[in-house]
Amino acid sequence: MGKKQRDCVTCGAPVGFLDRLHCCRCRRQIEEQAAKAICPACGKDRVLQQDTGRCVTCSRVCEECGHPVRSADTRLCRDCRRKAGQIAAQQVCPRCGRPGYLREDTGWCGHCSRPRQDKQPPRTCHECGQVRRHAGLGLCSACWQKHPGRPFIRGEHLRDQLTDPPEWLDAFVARVAGNHCVSRACGFVTDLGRLLKDEHSNSPQALLERSRRPGRSMGSFARALEDFFTLHSLALPTDQAEQLAAGRRRRRIDAVPDPLKQAVIAFDASRMRAQQRARRAGTRPRSNHTLETALTILRDLALFLINQRNKNDWALTDVHDVEAFLATLPKARKRQLVVLGQFFRFARTQHIVLIDPTRNMTSKSSKGFRGRTLTLDQQRYLFRRWTTSEEVHPHEAVVGILALLHGASSSEARMLQVNDVDQQAQTVRLGKRPHPVPLDPASWTVLQRCLAHRQAWRTDNPHVVVTKGTKAGRNPASTAYLSHVLDDCGFPPRMIRSTRLVDMVNTMDPKLVAAAFGMDPQATLIYLADHIDEGRLPAP
Repeated sequence: MGKKQRDCVTCGAPVGFLDRLHCCRCRRQIEEQAAKAICPACGKDRVLQQDTGRCVTCSRVCEECGHPVRSADTRLCRDCRRKAGQIAAQQVCPRCGRPGYLREDTGWCGHCSRPRQDKQPPRTCHECGQVRRHAGLGLCSACWQKHPGRPFIRGEHLRDQLTDPPEWLDAFVARVAGNHCVSRACGFVTDLGRLLKDEHSNSPQALLERSRRPGRSMGSFARALEDFFTLHSLALPTDQAEQLAAGRRRRRIDAVPDPLKQAVIAFDASRMRAQQRARRAGTRPRSNHTLETALTILRDLALFLINQRNKNDWALTDVHDVEAFLATLPKARKRQLVVLGQFFRFARTQHIVLIDPTRNMTSKSSKGFRGRTLTLDQQRYLFRRWTTSEEVHPHEAVVGILALLHGASSSEARMLQVNDVDQQAQTVRLGKRPHPVPLDPASWTVLQRCLAHRQAWRTDNPHVVVTKGTKAGRNPASTAYLSHVLDDCGFPPRMIRSTRLVDMVNTMDPKLVAAAFGMDPQATLIYLADHIDEGRLPAP
């Protein structure tokens, strides 16, 4: 080093070169630091290798699994070395032909050297009499799976496993064993044991809430629990129907275009508040079907405004837009106009629109009956079909004969229960009718055939019309089932019932018909719209 020229700017040591600001030691440190970078593997400041892009330590990896290897002279990591040593110590077993550790006493691998438990010899099954392997209680596997005592045995085992079994456990096991097949009943008892053994509360209401499956169906186990708890007054019913209705409303709102969606959401919220107020006040709240129908109409109108009229704001809607929308479905004009009037009146109070385009619009339609009716030959054909043919399903016969002869609606036949049938007087109570309806011999025979069909289901459902989906519970048959139960005869239930009402209203006093059917007097007057009393016509 030459003569001191200046002090180092970093450490203050002498610097012997004119063109340098750092001493030799600091200069070497700066050059080494410039050659380093952050290693992407370990995150430390190291000199990276050109071939791997990582530091020296992270560049040494196992050839098998790719894990880091610390030693420079090792090709495998610790786990791979152990596995390699184990594989090297294995030999091919002469019995099974697979690699393993051969035992000195047998010369085979451990699996082949262990003694096997001999299977029990086949025995004669007590149920079917065939010689098969024994499964339990002296029965073969097939007979054991169908044994009616399996759910009760499963219930006894569950009671022994629980420290504090509930008092209703035996009653629940007996109910599911009587209403379901053996395998499903055992599955229900197993699911109940899973809920009773967890750390949550074992109260009936808590068990019912935890048993529900997410989605549109709560599951068969949750429905069985709900039927049992509500029948024994142990828990309140679930809000599954309300959740399904909320999901249907949400899907209709989601289909509304974004520029028009907020107004529909606010309208639906106001209608839901009105429904809750009506329920608390004990008045007649709007049904879920009514609310969903209104949202369907608003969704269709919003799509019509966006796609056909190129309007993305409710304030731009005028009378011509509403008329064009109503013209797409002329038969639904009255219903759609009612919903649109309610919506635009709400929108005007919320300052969404300035003018109600439906204020001066009316639906010019007659209030008379415009439906179709059956001819006399068609009525005779249906009567013979439901009273003489044995191939007709009992549900079709009872729903059809009640509508044809007694004017019963689908809802009245759907809600008809066994307790409503008087076996002595041969009468039934239909819907809200003030008096029991006497049945003629043909109707009574059809009803008895339906009751015999119900008795074959071995169900505790109190309704007369019991399907495969409702035989295990206490709910009535679905509305969709009743709307399609008469598809085989070729005539809808409303057409058959309207035929009976038209005939009765035009042959006797409409007020008497309304009183007998439990209807509003104005409801029967629509069937007189085109009726002419021949006694009041002038003589020719």
